[in-house]
Amino acid sequence: MNTEDQKLKEILAQTKTIAVVGLSPEPDRPSHEVAAYMQKQGYKIVPVRPGVDKILGEKAYASLKDIPFEIDLVDIFRKPDAISAIVDEAIGKKAKAIWMQLGLEHNEAAQKAVTHGLKVVQDRCLAVEHKRLK
Repeated sequence: MNTEDQKLKEILAQTKTIAVVGLSPEPDRPSHEVAAYMQKQGYKIVPVRPGVDKILGEKAYASLKDIPFEIDLVDIFRKPDAISAIVDEAIGKKAKAIWMQLGLEHNEAAQKAVTHGLKVVQDRCLAVEHKRLK
């Protein structure tokens, strides 16, 4: 197994709670599909979406800083210009890892997260990697 796969397996094994930033309430959207899959795998999903009360049966929060408990992984489904602020909130929440979904990269924010002790994955689909590595 290569070191990248080992890193991904480690993140997945250490994760119990996933905050999904940009989680859509629409079932046909990729964020909803990924979150629903991960929920079915036994992970606690925490929707982060302003203006929505519940998604996937879970209370939604306007931002990471509004979540009143610990988060292991922050899964990002937002445009690249929003990533830096999300990473700052994740650092403030003492999250353990940041996961930028397929098509998302922000090297500066990633480096900042790593500097603060967070593991970072960029440009990968959480559900695809989970299915591949389980």
